[in-house]
Amino acid sequence: MEAISTGRSERDFSQLLALVDRRVAARLAAVLAEAGRGLDEWRVLGLLADGRGHAMTEVAEHAMLPPPTLTKLVDRMVSANLVHRRVDDADRRRVLVFLTPRGRETHERLAGAVDAEWARLADAVGPEEMALLGALLSRVAARLA
Repeated sequence: MEAISTGRSERDFSQLLALVDRRVAARLAAVLAEAGRGLDEWRVLGLLADGRGHAMTEVAEHAMLPPPTLTKLVDRMVSANLVHRRVDDADRRRVLVFLTPRGRETHERLAGAVDAEWARLADAVGPEEMALLGALLSRVAARLA
């Protein structure tokens, strides 16, 4: 395994994370683009697939988007009949977002393509390395929260 140096001539930790993120995101984005969808849209669909409905703030955090950008994305997804908004029965000040039947079908269809790309990534990187990287990144993310 290659050591990470923070020297000026080598990539630092944040650069390595960004490089891996960009390469993985590009691969997933290419698969999603074939279906006419984007990575941000996929993240929203993935969260909403649990059927519980989520507040916009939660969706923005999950999709890693600023609230105004998420609002525009959700507006487009509403127009495409992928999601719908509903006032929260428990707190009338909150709006929850849910998948429509078309959104659920779209998520299920895209999940197969995304899963296939993850399998190709695991083959390229190695399943043990993918599992280790996932575990390490989860721990780092939790500690930095």
